[in-house]
Amino acid sequence: MNDLARRYELFGRVEAPGYRELTEGIAADPATLGLIAALPAPKQQPNLLFAAVRFLGGPVTAYPAFSSFVRQSWDAVRATMLARSTQTNEAARCAALLPALCLLDGPLALIEVGASAGLCLYPDRYGYRYPGRELGPQEGAFTCEVTGPAPLPDRLPEVVWRVGVDLNPLDVRDPDAVAWLRALVWPWQPERLANLERAVSVVAQDPPRLVRGDLNECVAGLVAQAPEEATVVVFHTAVLPYLSEAERERFAATMRALPCHWLANEGPARQPWVRLPSPPPADRAVMALVLDGRPLAFAGPHGQSLSWFA
Repeated sequence: MNDLARRYELFGRVEAPGYRELTEGIAADPATLGLIAALPAPKQQPNLLFAAVRFLGGPVTAYPAFSSFVRQSWDAVRATMLARSTQTNEAARCAALLPALCLLDGPLALIEVGASAGLCLYPDRYGYRYPGRELGPQEGAFTCEVTGPAPLPDRLPEVVWRVGVDLNPLDVRDPDAVAWLRALVWPWQPERLANLERAVSVVAQDPPRLVRGDLNECVAGLVAQAPEEATVVVFHTAVLPYLSEAERERFAATMRALPCHWLANEGPARQPWVRLPSPPPADRAVMALVLDGRPLAFAGPHGQSLSWFA
């Protein structure tokens, strides 16, 4: 269980410092580690555990209260973790995607793999604030800090067709699905919860087509369905960690062969086929924004920043 303890400790130290007391408590608690270790490996994720506890109304502050709830309610916690996935649908990541999308000729046909509820399929419907640049409706606009020579867009993209694929697509008109999305938002980040609520309200007015299936099995067929007059873009954010190494390699090979653009916003380690111009920072988590194999920028995990490469 040493590897599992290190995984939890690292999650709290680097990715989610607001959970650090809990992750350090779990790492030093053989009883709780044993419960987690008995789950299938894909279900041992820290974020899945914390979201399940929050979804069930449990505490995620002081470790004694948290661990007591987990032990006493383990059957319900375990069932929730087995039935659900960490489908965080961070619409604010559109602020990182937008400059890359606006490098492409429109109109656009968007295909999101690992779409969750499809909130990121609407980059043309949200508002944005970049340094010295505002786009779209400004009430509740996504704010993105930018360094480097980023080609900040002066317009929103024209999207004429959009579809998502997910193993378990979520419907924003389903209160239970939205409650799960809320539980996945870290409790010390109210601005992310506000972003989620605004995005849900936008998408609920015009829900996307979401296909249930494996991205490796579906992506080629969806590209073939896109309208001929549109520029087709397959994109994804924070999806590759949920694929095995073989599945990632298969997906990358498929994307290189398809007649479309490929926009990835993923952890650098999950894209070993990309040669980054500089190493990622060691003190914080970042995504590598990559268009058709070309690295463009490091992005904040929730779209809050862009560090554009020279």
